[in-house]
Amino acid sequence: VQLQASGGGLVQAGDSVRLSCAVSGRSVSGVGMGWFRQAPGKGREFVAYINPSPGSPYYAAFVKGRFTIARDNAENAVYLQMNSLKPDDTAVYYCAADPRDSYYSASSYDSWGQGTQVTVSS
Repeated sequence: VQLQASGGGLVQAGDSVRLSCAVSGRSVSGVGMGWFRQAPGKGREFVAYINPSPGSPYYAAFVKGRFTIARDNAENAVYLQMNSLKPDDTAVYYCAADPRDSYYSASSYDSWGQGTQVTVSS
């Protein structure tokens, strides 16, 4: 499976951004998909995950209702809608596919997108 993340950019605190992860080589409906992020000098951190269809979502505690993960089977893509962004959300965001074990652990994933930078200014 190949993943292509996009949609990042420079935004102000309180703004919204939608990240996209285009999936090829496999139907997104049949694979669990995760979003992670990595800030400078920090490890890769779990953000959100969605099970294979029908797809229950799971979120990191820090999301607190601000982010929504969703899949579009027709587009074969997964999205991360991020609202009420804070400067602490500044990071490179990565999508990942098909965890072998715990969905919240980066080490469970072998397939990663290239990452997209999100910078939130105060």
